[in-house]
Amino acid sequence: MTVTRSAVIDPSTVEAYRGTFAAAEAPLHVGDDLPAGWEGVSFPFAVPLADLRPDGTPARDGVVPEIDLPRRMYAGEDTEFVSVVRLGDTVRQTTALGPVVEKTGRNGRLTFVDVEREYAVDGAVAIRSVWHDVFLEDAGSPARDPRRDPAAAASAEWIETVTLDIRQLFRFSALTFNTHLIHYDRAWAREREGLPDLLVHGPLTRILMMDAARRRTPGRTPRRLSVRAVAPVLVDREIRFAGRSGDDATTVTALDADDVVLAVAEVAWA
Repeated sequence: MTVTRSAVIDPSTVEAYRGTFAAAEAPLHVGDDLPAGWEGVSFPFAVPLADLRPDGTPARDGVVPEIDLPRRMYAGEDTEFVSVVRLGDTVRQTTALGPVVEKTGRNGRLTFVDVEREYAVDGAVAIRSVWHDVFLEDAGSPARDPRRDPAAAASAEWIETVTLDIRQLFRFSALTFNTHLIHYDRAWAREREGLPDLLVHGPLTRILMMDAARRRTPGRTPRRLSVRAVAPVLVDREIRFAGRSGDDATTVTALDADDVVLAVAEVAWA
Protein backbone atom coordinates (compact mmCIF):
# COMPACT_ATOMS: atom_id res chain seq x y z
CA MET A 1 0.00 0.00 0.00
CA THR A 2 1.58 3.26 -1.17
CA VAL A 3 0.41 6.86 -1.40
CA THR A 4 2.26 9.58 -3.34
CA ARG A 5 1.57 13.30 -3.22
CA SER A 6 3.42 16.53 -3.94
CA ALA A 7 3.63 19.85 -2.12
CA VAL A 8 5.61 23.07 -2.33
CA ILE A 9 7.59 23.90 0.80
CA ASP A 10 5.50 26.96 1.55
CA PRO A 11 7.23 29.86 3.37
CA SER A 12 3.97 30.76 5.13
CA THR A 13 3.70 27.28 6.67
CA VAL A 14 7.36 27.39 7.70
CA GLU A 15 6.84 30.82 9.24
CA ALA A 16 3.78 29.59 11.15
CA TYR A 17 5.92 26.89 12.76
CA ARG A 18 8.84 29.24 13.43
CA GLY A 19 6.63 31.94 14.95
CA THR A 20 5.02 29.45 17.30
CA PHE A 21 7.90 27.17 18.31
CA ALA A 22 11.21 28.74 17.20
CA ALA A 23 10.66 32.49 17.41
CA ALA A 24 14.30 33.17 18.31
CA GLU A 25 15.42 31.86 14.93
CA ALA A 26 15.64 34.17 11.92
CA PRO A 27 12.72 34.17 9.45
CA LEU A 28 13.26 32.04 6.35
CA HIS A 29 12.54 32.87 2.72
CA VAL A 30 12.28 31.11 -0.63
CA GLY A 31 15.63 29.52 -1.45
CA ASP A 32 16.72 29.13 2.19
CA ASP A 33 17.50 25.66 3.54
CA LEU A 34 14.61 24.03 5.38
CA PRO A 35 15.80 23.05 8.87
CA ALA A 36 16.01 19.30 9.32
CA GLY A 37 12.78 17.96 10.77
CA TRP A 38 10.60 20.80 9.56
CA GLU A 39 9.47 18.74 6.58
CA GLY A 40 7.07 17.27 9.13
CA VAL A 41 4.76 20.30 8.92
CA SER A 42 4.67 20.49 5.11
CA PHE A 43 2.58 17.36 4.50
CA PRO A 44 -0.49 17.52 6.75
CA PHE A 45 -2.72 14.50 7.17
CA ALA A 46 -5.10 14.13 4.21
CA VAL A 47 -7.90 11.85 5.41
CA PRO A 48 -11.63 12.55 4.98
CA LEU A 49 -13.64 12.92 8.18
CA ALA A 50 -15.47 9.68 7.44
CA ASP A 51 -12.15 7.79 7.42
CA LEU A 52 -11.10 8.77 10.95
CA ARG A 53 -11.14 6.46 13.94
CA PRO A 54 -13.14 7.48 17.06
CA ASP A 55 -9.93 8.89 18.60
CA GLY A 56 -9.44 11.18 15.58
CA THR A 57 -6.50 9.31 14.04
CA PRO A 58 -6.68 7.94 10.50
CA ALA A 59 -8.50 4.63 10.05
CA ARG A 60 -8.18 4.43 6.27
CA ASP A 61 -5.33 6.43 4.74
CA GLY A 62 -4.37 4.11 1.90
CA VAL A 63 -1.24 2.93 3.72
CA VAL A 64 -1.86 1.55 7.21
CA PRO A 65 -4.45 -1.24 7.39
CA GLU A 66 -7.31 -0.92 9.83
CA ILE A 67 -6.11 -2.09 13.23
CA ASP A 68 -8.70 -3.35 15.74
CA LEU A 69 -7.13 -1.55 18.70
CA PRO A 70 -8.59 1.77 19.90
CA ARG A 71 -5.49 3.84 20.70
CA ARG A 72 -2.63 4.99 18.48
CA MET A 73 0.66 6.63 19.50
CA TYR A 74 3.89 7.84 17.91
CA ALA A 75 6.65 5.63 19.33
CA GLY A 76 9.70 7.02 17.55
CA GLU A 77 11.46 7.19 14.20
CA ASP A 78 14.62 6.70 12.18
CA THR A 79 15.23 9.42 9.60
CA GLU A 80 18.05 10.01 7.14
CA PHE A 81 18.72 13.47 5.69
CA VAL A 82 20.33 12.77 2.32
CA SER A 83 20.38 16.27 0.85
CA VAL A 84 19.04 19.74 1.50
CA VAL A 85 15.40 20.71 0.93
CA ARG A 86 14.80 24.42 0.35
CA LEU A 87 11.82 26.68 0.79
CA GLY A 88 9.98 26.88 -2.50
CA ASP A 89 11.02 23.37 -3.59
CA THR A 90 8.35 21.06 -4.92
CA VAL A 91 8.68 17.88 -2.91
CA ARG A 92 7.20 14.51 -3.81
CA GLN A 93 6.36 12.43 -0.76
CA THR A 94 5.90 8.67 -1.10
CA THR A 95 4.43 6.86 1.89
CA ALA A 96 4.45 3.07 2.18
CA LEU A 97 3.66 0.46 4.79
CA GLY A 98 6.59 -1.12 6.59
CA PRO A 99 6.58 -4.07 8.98
CA VAL A 100 3.50 -4.73 11.13
CA VAL A 101 4.27 -6.67 14.32
CA GLU A 102 1.76 -7.86 16.91
CA LYS A 103 2.85 -8.37 20.52
CA THR A 104 1.39 -8.83 23.97
CA GLY A 105 2.48 -6.55 26.82
CA ARG A 106 1.55 -6.02 30.44
CA ASN A 107 -1.56 -4.09 29.37
CA GLY A 108 -2.66 -6.49 26.65
CA ARG A 109 -2.26 -6.55 22.88
CA LEU A 110 -0.08 -4.11 20.95
CA THR A 111 0.51 -3.70 17.24
CA PHE A 112 3.64 -1.91 16.06
CA VAL A 113 3.38 -0.39 12.58
CA ASP A 114 6.20 1.23 10.61
CA VAL A 115 5.30 4.01 8.16
CA GLU A 116 8.02 4.59 5.57
CA ARG A 117 8.28 7.95 3.81
CA GLU A 118 10.58 9.32 1.14
CA TYR A 119 10.80 13.00 0.20
CA ALA A 120 12.20 13.65 -3.27
CA VAL A 121 13.16 16.89 -5.05
CA ASP A 122 13.58 16.78 -8.84
CA GLY A 123 13.43 12.99 -8.71
CA ALA A 124 16.24 12.60 -6.16
CA VAL A 125 15.47 11.40 -2.65
CA ALA A 126 16.35 14.08 -0.07
CA ILE A 127 14.90 12.51 3.09
CA ARG A 128 14.11 8.93 4.08
CA SER A 129 12.08 8.44 7.20
CA VAL A 130 10.55 5.51 9.06
CA TRP A 131 8.08 6.41 11.79
CA HIS A 132 7.19 3.80 14.38
CA ASP A 133 3.58 3.89 15.57
CA VAL A 134 1.97 1.65 18.17
CA PHE A 135 -1.69 0.68 18.51
CA LEU A 136 -2.88 -0.15 22.02
CA GLU A 137 -5.84 -1.48 23.94
CA ASP A 138 -7.95 0.84 26.12
CA ALA A 139 -6.05 2.30 29.05
CA GLY A 140 -6.43 -0.22 31.85
CA SER A 141 -3.92 -0.97 34.56
CA PRO A 142 -1.80 1.87 35.95
CA ALA A 143 1.23 2.87 33.93
CA ARG A 144 4.55 1.35 34.92
CA ASP A 145 6.80 3.35 37.22
CA PRO A 146 8.53 6.09 35.22
CA ARG A 147 12.21 5.79 34.41
CA ARG A 148 14.21 8.58 36.02
CA ASP A 149 17.66 9.59 34.89
CA PRO A 150 19.09 12.46 36.98
CA ALA A 151 22.49 11.82 35.38
CA ALA A 152 21.18 12.93 31.99
CA ALA A 153 20.78 16.47 33.26
CA ALA A 154 23.76 16.40 35.61
CA SER A 155 26.16 15.35 32.84
CA ALA A 156 24.61 17.47 30.07
CA GLU A 157 26.72 20.00 28.22
CA TRP A 158 23.63 22.16 27.74
CA ILE A 159 19.98 22.26 28.78
CA GLU A 160 17.12 24.04 27.09
CA THR A 161 13.68 24.29 28.70
CA VAL A 162 10.24 24.77 27.20
CA THR A 163 6.68 24.63 28.51
CA LEU A 164 4.07 24.09 25.82
CA ASP A 165 0.56 25.41 26.34
CA ILE A 166 -2.77 24.52 24.74
CA ARG A 167 -2.47 27.33 22.16
CA GLN A 168 0.70 25.75 20.80
CA LEU A 169 -0.86 22.30 20.74
CA PHE A 170 -3.82 23.73 18.81
CA ARG A 171 -1.51 25.41 16.31
CA PHE A 172 0.51 22.26 15.69
CA SER A 173 -2.68 20.26 15.23
CA ALA A 174 -3.86 22.87 12.74
CA LEU A 175 -0.56 22.95 10.85
CA THR A 176 -0.51 19.17 10.47
CA PHE A 177 -4.29 18.66 10.19
CA ASN A 178 -3.98 16.33 13.17
CA THR A 179 -7.38 15.57 14.71
CA HIS A 180 -6.20 13.17 17.43
CA LEU A 181 -8.43 14.01 20.40
CA ILE A 182 -5.63 13.36 22.87
CA HIS A 183 -4.11 16.74 21.95
CA TYR A 184 -7.15 18.97 22.57
CA ASP A 185 -9.94 17.10 24.39
CA ARG A 186 -9.05 16.88 28.08
CA ALA A 187 -11.96 14.58 28.88
CA TRP A 188 -10.79 12.13 26.21
CA ALA A 189 -7.16 12.32 27.32
CA ARG A 190 -8.08 11.61 30.94
CA GLU A 191 -11.00 9.21 30.64
CA ARG A 192 -10.10 7.21 27.53
CA GLU A 193 -6.31 7.47 27.37
CA GLY A 194 -5.61 7.39 31.12
CA LEU A 195 -3.45 10.53 31.03
CA PRO A 196 -3.46 13.35 33.61
CA ASP A 197 -3.72 16.00 30.88
CA LEU A 198 -3.39 16.70 27.16
CA LEU A 199 -0.54 15.02 25.30
CA VAL A 200 2.06 16.99 23.38
CA HIS A 201 2.37 15.61 19.83
CA GLY A 202 5.22 13.14 19.40
CA PRO A 203 6.02 14.60 15.96
CA LEU A 204 6.31 18.04 17.59
CA THR A 205 8.61 16.76 20.33
CA ARG A 206 10.90 15.23 17.70
CA ILE A 207 11.23 18.57 15.87
CA LEU A 208 11.90 20.45 19.11
CA MET A 209 14.67 17.99 20.03
CA MET A 210 16.19 18.30 16.57
CA ASP A 211 15.96 22.10 16.79
CA ALA A 212 17.75 22.15 20.14
CA ALA A 213 20.57 19.92 18.86
CA ARG A 214 20.93 22.04 15.72
CA ARG A 215 21.10 25.32 17.66
CA ARG A 216 23.73 23.93 20.01
CA THR A 217 25.88 22.47 17.21
CA PRO A 218 26.23 25.33 14.72
CA GLY A 219 27.92 24.62 11.43
CA ARG A 220 27.17 20.89 11.48
CA THR A 221 24.85 19.18 9.00
CA PRO A 222 22.51 16.52 10.37
CA ARG A 223 22.55 13.21 8.53
CA ARG A 224 20.41 10.97 10.73
CA LEU A 225 17.83 11.39 13.47
CA SER A 226 16.73 8.54 15.71
CA VAL A 227 13.98 9.14 18.27
CA ARG A 228 12.51 6.89 20.93
CA ALA A 229 9.41 8.02 22.81
CA VAL A 230 9.55 6.80 26.41
CA ALA A 231 6.80 8.52 28.46
CA PRO A 232 3.97 11.00 27.82
CA VAL A 233 4.95 14.63 27.24
CA LEU A 234 2.18 16.74 28.77
CA VAL A 235 0.84 20.23 28.21
CA ASP A 236 1.76 22.98 30.70
CA ARG A 237 4.66 20.92 32.13
CA GLU A 238 8.26 22.01 31.87
CA ILE A 239 10.32 19.94 29.44
CA ARG A 240 14.11 20.00 29.69
CA PHE A 241 16.17 19.05 26.67
CA ALA A 242 19.53 17.87 28.00
CA GLY A 243 22.20 17.53 25.34
CA ARG A 244 25.61 15.96 25.14
CA SER A 245 27.81 15.56 22.05
CA GLY A 246 30.52 13.21 20.89
CA ASP A 247 32.63 13.57 17.77
CA ASP A 248 29.90 12.65 15.33
CA ALA A 249 26.60 12.69 17.21
CA THR A 250 24.54 14.57 19.77
CA THR A 251 22.19 12.85 22.21
CA VAL A 252 19.23 14.84 23.48
CA THR A 253 17.22 13.51 26.42
CA ALA A 254 13.83 15.08 27.12
CA LEU A 255 13.15 15.16 30.87
CA ASP A 256 10.35 16.45 33.04
CA ALA A 257 10.89 18.42 36.25
CA ASP A 258 11.37 15.18 38.21
CA ASP A 259 14.02 13.77 35.85
CA VAL A 260 11.56 11.35 34.26
CA VAL A 261 12.79 10.42 30.77
CA LEU A 262 10.18 11.45 28.19
CA ALA A 263 12.09 10.81 24.95
CA VAL A 264 15.61 10.27 23.68
CA ALA A 265 16.95 11.49 20.34
CA GLU A 266 20.29 10.93 18.68
CA VAL A 267 21.40 13.24 15.88
CA ALA A 268 24.28 12.02 13.76
CA TRP A 269 26.26 14.74 11.97
CA ALA A 270 27.93 14.68 8.57
